[in-house]
Amino acid sequence: MFIDRAVIHVKAGDGGNGSASFRRGPGIPKGGPDGGDAGDGGDIIFQVEDGLNTLVDFRGTFHWSAEPGENGRAKQQYGARGGDRVIRVPPGTMLYDNATGGLLADLKPSERVVIAKGGRGGRGNEHFKSSINQSPRTAEMGEAGQAYELRLELKLIAEAGLVGLPNAGKSTLLGAISRTNPKIGAYPFTTLSPQLGIAEIDQTRRVVFADIPGLIEGASKGLGLGHDFLRHIERTKVIVHLVSVMPEDESDPVHNYRVIREELRGYSELLAEKPEIICLNKLDLLADDAARAEAIKKFRAALQLGHDVEVMPLSGATGKGTMELVEKVYAMLHPRGAVAGWTAAAVKAVKAG
Repeated sequence: MFIDRAVIHVKAGDGGNGSASFRRGPGIPKGGPDGGDAGDGGDIIFQVEDGLNTLVDFRGTFHWSAEPGENGRAKQQYGARGGDRVIRVPPGTMLYDNATGGLLADLKPSERVVIAKGGRGGRGNEHFKSSINQSPRTAEMGEAGQAYELRLELKLIAEAGLVGLPNAGKSTLLGAISRTNPKIGAYPFTTLSPQLGIAEIDQTRRVVFADIPGLIEGASKGLGLGHDFLRHIERTKVIVHLVSVMPEDESDPVHNYRVIREELRGYSELLAEKPEIICLNKLDLLADDAARAEAIKKFRAALQLGHDVEVMPLSGATGKGTMELVEKVYAMLHPRGAVAGWTAAAVKAVKAG
């Protein structure tokens, strides 16, 4: 299950109370103050766990608290510090103060951050003795630990985002290039939550893809689940735009492409300016290579694409063009590594030959 939002209450530990006590013992009928200091309260710490990709652990668990500090004791014995509460979250988790809406942390891989600080422990009465007050009977109370109601939002950290209208073939493609098994059906909105998949080119090269659920016209204005879906594309470095060559609703592929582009632009200009790979998908539905070439030619002409803009032929169902797509995405993400990897492979082939 993919859970990408949660609201929780966190409470750091309160500091313990200082002790107000006096030495007592044989031969010490009127001993001086010996109250020990209290321990500080534990902190609330968020730790990024690289293997996690969902906030499901927070479903049904609202309160998260750290241990309070121990009270001070007689004979100048200090109270122990309260234990921290470490909360593990996936990379890409954003923590907001739910009361103010302010962003407290934007967590990157392997990051660790203190969100709520434990209260300071109170001092014992031995700290308050003086020449004019040799028997202080007061000690400090511990300070309260910080508390927040937090809103957690998870933005997937994927290198490439698959976008397109419902039934453009994103889930099929993700299943073809990775080991994921996304739910696939012959009806719109089969995918109701983002799916991650890792496409491996070889042992040293791989690309993390995110299948972003089907957008609809008006998504940037909040129609459907538009904002929920669009925000997951924000951190991808490359957009892979899938357009079905034969939409099941018999709509125009060119119009469908423009719809998605407008939604991306309507949501964020920065999002619209991300590098894009255009893929004309489901070409296996056409009769032969000549029909496929003609479909790509008409698509390019209708969009008035320049010679420097490539339209990749693709069939997620048969796998045709899928590895070429992964290679192209990798080359865009790692231009130097892609060239170096190709050169190494070429040298190896030459030596083998």
